[in-house]
Amino acid sequence: MKNDNNDGKAAVGRRGFLRGVGVSALGVGAMAVSPLASPAQADSETYDEKRKSRYRVTDDVKAYYRVNRYPS
Repeated sequence: MKNDNNDGKAAVGRRGFLRGVGVSALGVGAMAVSPLASPAQADSETYDEKRKSRYRVTDDVKAYYRVNRYPS
């Protein structure tokens, strides 16, 4: 595909675009298989630990609700 504008800018054709997407996908795939990835580990929590409440009203939570309150 030629650049009909002739203003010095290179036009990216469909093949060039698809080639770039393919190279990018290969790079992402190589990063996913890198040796830095750690293996999955089994869950160490008991059933009771999984069921316990984790929500805590801290100062940060209170500040969030105070700041993001709907106007009345």
